[in-house]
Amino acid sequence: MARYIPITGIDCKIPALLIDREAPVDVLHGTAAYRLRCVTQLMETLALGDGKGHDALLLQDFARVMAIPLRDSCDLMDVIGWKLQAQL
Repeated sequence: MARYIPITGIDCKIPALLIDREAPVDVLHGTAAYRLRCVTQLMETLALGDGKGHDALLLQDFARVMAIPLRDSCDLMDVIGWKLQAQL
């Protein structure tokens, strides 16, 4: 397997954002956890609002912005899983 894998969700022939499969597990975990906390905080902010004045386009933009770090986190968690499986 290649050492560097591109994050998913980017539709281009030459990826610029890569995950180092040889990075330590704690670094991979910390990076994934940071992204998950960012999305969680934004989701909580939206959930605490009264919902008035939120038009569909704004909510669609928020969903798109939140999907990026969620997808990154999934990719990082995949690499962590591979590393843990290799240790068994």
